[in-house]
Amino acid sequence: MRANDAWESLLAAHAALFRQFNGHREIWADLSMKEYDVLYTLSKCPAPVSLSELNRHVLLSQPAMSRMVDRLAGRGLVARNADPEDGRGVHLSLTGPGRELQRRIGRQHARDVAGAMTSALTQDELRQLAAICRKLADATEKNN
Repeated sequence: MRANDAWESLLAAHAALFRQFNGHREIWADLSMKEYDVLYTLSKCPAPVSLSELNRHVLLSQPAMSRMVDRLAGRGLVARNADPEDGRGVHLSLTGPGRELQRRIGRQHARDVAGAMTSALTQDELRQLAAICRKLADATEKNN
């Protein structure tokens, strides 16, 4: 029962924060939060990644991810390059404009996140939350 209560609390907090952040439309320019998530994930990759690798880090179905990458590439924010080892494969990376847009939105979003988190949690609670979430993510990755 405690596990289910904790899970429901985690989901409720995520949903409330997602609604709050999504409500600040001035931050997102003409991107959705999911599109930003793709740009952010690519910005953390040290080298171009495959669509399947990107899909492991973004919560979208593979077909939805493909369509989103197509839209972002069409807007000049994501580059699609042939995989040098597999001619059928594609590697994805941010373009210059994609990286600039991610950074601009990211700076604003980071301030928004920090404000929401620090208004509700102490510094000690933030450390505890980060440690608990890392522990849960690591344990889940090991089991998959």
